[in-house]
Amino acid sequence: MVKRAAEDAEGINAEGQAAAKSQTLANGAASRRSLAPADPGMGEFEDDWEDEVDSEDEIVVAHDRESGDEDAMEVDGEVQPAPEDEDDPPPEDDVFIPGIHELGKDEVLEADQSVYQMLHHMNVTWPCLSFDILKDSRGEERRTYPETMHLVTGTQADQSSKNEVIVMKMSQLHKTQKDGTTTTKTRRDDSNSLDEDAILEYRSIPHQGGVNRVRAQPLSTTASLPPISQPYYTATWSETGKVHIWDVRPLIEALDVPGSMPDKGRTHKPAFTVNAHGRAEGFAMDWSTPGPSSQVRLLTGDIHSKIHLTTLTPSGFNTASQPFASHTSSVEDIQWSPTEGTVFASCSADQSVRVWDVRVKARKNIVGITKAHESDVNVISWNRGTSYLLVSGGDEGAIKVWDLRSLKG
Repeated sequence: MVKRAAEDAEGINAEGQAAAKSQTLANGAASRRSLAPADPGMGEFEDDWEDEVDSEDEIVVAHDRESGDEDAMEVDGEVQPAPEDEDDPPPEDDVFIPGIHELGKDEVLEADQSVYQMLHHMNVTWPCLSFDILKDSRGEERRTYPETMHLVTGTQADQSSKNEVIVMKMSQLHKTQKDGTTTTKTRRDDSNSLDEDAILEYRSIPHQGGVNRVRAQPLSTTASLPPISQPYYTATWSETGKVHIWDVRPLIEALDVPGSMPDKGRTHKPAFTVNAHGRAEGFAMDWSTPGPSSQVRLLTGDIHSKIHLTTLTPSGFNTASQPFASHTSSVEDIQWSPTEGTVFASCSADQSVRVWDVRVKARKNIVGITKAHESDVNVISWNRGTSYLLVSGGDEGAIKVWDLRSLKG
């Protein structure tokens, strides 16, 4: 991110804000909205040379000495510009680092367009604290444009009853980064797509309470989107202290198949609700890593230090009554091991990182780092390629990598 004067951004933001105010999301209704291009304030091309062109009155013509004009000015060698006429090099962009730099009164953050192959902006009716990418039938590792994607998010409305879970489909997402390697065909394709705005479509379902975090059930990279007859689960952590599990598969179908209408009896009521946390809300939540023989499991951690396990059985979801309890403060994040189906890690505001095994009946961690950080530990992540490495991030701004082989119970 780079900084620039806030007054320069007013013209850019005004149009997007006006568009946001005129749009509302309706429960169960479809809508299409154009995503603003990466630089919505672009109106005219700038002439990079307009300040360097002298007027005709300032041009001095040096006549050739062979012209015979004795009064002509004699020019000895190449004419050098006056020092005051030379342009100063443009200042480099100032990279903003949170915790080190502070925004001035008239400064705003602006994205560095050179680091994004594709960057589109959109507005939503209510703030959303969390989102997740949904599986679709278009395959993995896609490299061509325009792109299409599905995601799920949840709102934080001003009233509890106004909140929603929203499944979105974004299409016509064209590449916005321009480099010097484009071919004739690429330039022709880009020229034809200049007037094509990105498209946002959505389906929404009512949600009681603000959504603290949303997580979609992970599917194997080799697996395709489940057929409409099978569920595709998404979990939401509500500020009311409940964790709801939703079947969003009919909503994806309604977005992809024209004329398809989702069954409200299937989508507008949670498939299961975790009530074990009481009225304690939370943010930590993670689905188990998919595997050929692994069970579908969901872990949820609350602000009162408790972690609960919910498992999908042939008869439906079931939450274990006994929580995992070794933390002494709010559980901030949970991550299942990418290789061991019964092992997970957690971090907490008690400054610790702990590793657990669901087979341990005492529901205590098997290893732990009591003082992993100098402050709250907000986030952790397993290394997918080297499963004994775990990274953590603390409130003090430090990022640490842990070798779990060196830990002792």
